[in-house]
Amino acid sequence: MPLVDRLARAMGFERRAAASSPSWGALAATLGTGPAVNERMAENFATVTACVNAVSSALAMAPANIYRRTDAGRVEVFDHPLRRLIDAGPNDKQTWPDMMEANVASTLLSGNGLIEIEREGAEIVALRHIPWTWVSPMLAPSGRLVYDVTEQTGLYGATGRVRRLLSGDVIHLRDRSDDGILGRSRLSRSPSTIAAALQGNEFAQAFLANGAQPSGAITSDQTISPDTMTALRQQFDDRHAGAGKAGKVLVLSDGLTFTPFQISPEDAELLGSRKFSVEEVCRLFQVPPPLVQDYSHNTFTNSEAAGRWFAQFTLGPMARKIEAAFSRALFPEGSGLEIELDLSSFLRGDPQTRWAAHKIAVDAGILDADEVREIEGFNPRRAATVGVA
Repeated sequence: MPLVDRLARAMGFERRAAASSPSWGALAATLGTGPAVNERMAENFATVTACVNAVSSALAMAPANIYRRTDAGRVEVFDHPLRRLIDAGPNDKQTWPDMMEANVASTLLSGNGLIEIEREGAEIVALRHIPWTWVSPMLAPSGRLVYDVTEQTGLYGATGRVRRLLSGDVIHLRDRSDDGILGRSRLSRSPSTIAAALQGNEFAQAFLANGAQPSGAITSDQTISPDTMTALRQQFDDRHAGAGKAGKVLVLSDGLTFTPFQISPEDAELLGSRKFSVEEVCRLFQVPPPLVQDYSHNTFTNSEAAGRWFAQFTLGPMARKIEAAFSRALFPEGSGLEIELDLSSFLRGDPQTRWAAHKIAVDAGILDADEVREIEGFNPRRAATVGVA
């Protein structure tokens, strides 16, 4: 180990390997040769990007509300400083949905999402998303988790000074953890899945680059010299290899014959393997295939059920993680304050189900007509009556 690194480690600092993270070690090993796979490379597979976008954008659009629990029940709090950050934006560069989308996407891809809490005295003045690629987490001698952040100072990767954030300075959202300290990427838990998907993409690219159709063999009844074979191969590649040259007429002389290999993409199981990879990645993220535009097994009925399944089994657990992490980091213990993501907003696109639920609530005495009107964004009838008088 270089002297500089030994001195830095003795002072409590740690060098982080470039473009790598513990969550991706198993994945890189599985893929074997070539550059180590990171989050950006995994997103080259469109299904990974689609699954991450589906979950992160859905949770980003969910309204966030602050409540205080009292002996009489639960009341919504409108004057908390966090309410202003939700409405006006958590920092000077992002809106609330922007920050939540980035944080959830980071959690899904790397297993961890980090938000820095900026305070002036006891008041929270800003929340900032910290890309996990900037972070080197370490355990301090006290056993507390600390985060060394190397911030990017430009748009093209220049780095600035390293600063340390303590556990009380951040909101740390974790995917399922093995040690209770750091989350682990779900892609690294099933590395063969992403490996097969990326290899399928690589095969498809090579297949198209070599002609968009299976190649064949050029044969002759006469002996062909090595120089002639090399020149013939080069001429054939120049004129016919590549998707843009598919379908051109092939002219042969000197008794040469071209015999194509009758292997279709279906016979090579290219399309089937890529379709299976889509389903496998959807399983990893618990996203129903219709939500990422895979309609191979789709009907109107199961598409509607897929939306409910997605909200209940995919968004619900992640929303609970977000609520717990935010409430623990932002509100003092014993304050009775909590944050909640309102997942009922996902019924906006389904008015029949939404109004049927309102009717059940009114008939059961849970809500009255004015409360339903307020939920739907209408003025209450009481206020309208007073205005007319």
